[in-house]
Amino acid sequence: MTSSKYRLVSQMRRAKLSITNNIAEGYGRYHFQENIQFCRQARGSIYELIDDFIECYECKYINEEEVLRFKAEGYNVIKLLNAYISSTMKLKKELHNEV
Repeated sequence: MTSSKYRLVSQMRRAKLSITNNIAEGYGRYHFQENIQFCRQARGSIYELIDDFIECYECKYINEEEVLRFKAEGYNVIKLLNAYISSTMKLKKELHNEV
């Protein structure tokens, strides 16, 4: 494996781990806003991973069908995460209005 390919693989692994770690850490936080912030960081890592898939395609490590599938899956995860963030924001607002 070339050093540039190794660096890209290493970066993609860190981005992938950052996604799940941030979601887990945010979920474990006591305050809604902290949970939301960690989810936003996870969302940024998803965009980073999508960019890495594009780089893989440009370097010819993956084909067009693969990059399109990976990007679509990434955007789907972003939609799910955005829905979770919206739901959490709504719950935060509802609970703060009751107090």
